[in-house]
Amino acid sequence: MTGKEHGRIINVISEDCGSHSVVVRVEDNGKGLDTIASERIFEAFFSTKPEGAGMGLAICRSIIESHGGMRAARSLASGGSAFKFAVPYARGANEPEAT
Repeated sequence: MTGKEHGRIINVISEDCGSHSVVVRVEDNGKGLDTIASERIFEAFFSTKPEGAGMGLAICRSIIESHGGMRAARSLASGGSAFKFAVPYARGANEPEAT
């Protein structure tokens, strides 16, 4: 999101999706992802930045997957990118079973 003339915006939205899973979405107003980047963005050592190491999202992927979660990235029609991940959580001792 470097070089944004009118300011950078990042929205973080989380929601309980039932079935003991939480979804977190992170959306920005950057330039978005091209097709190749959106397919490879979670690979180790792949970066869209000249100075990037390509490890940040690969580490995120391994953490999310090790917890039985899922992740995705896409460009937004309005410009920018949307990253989403979901991870399950344990039911609390006083929480009723989902029906």
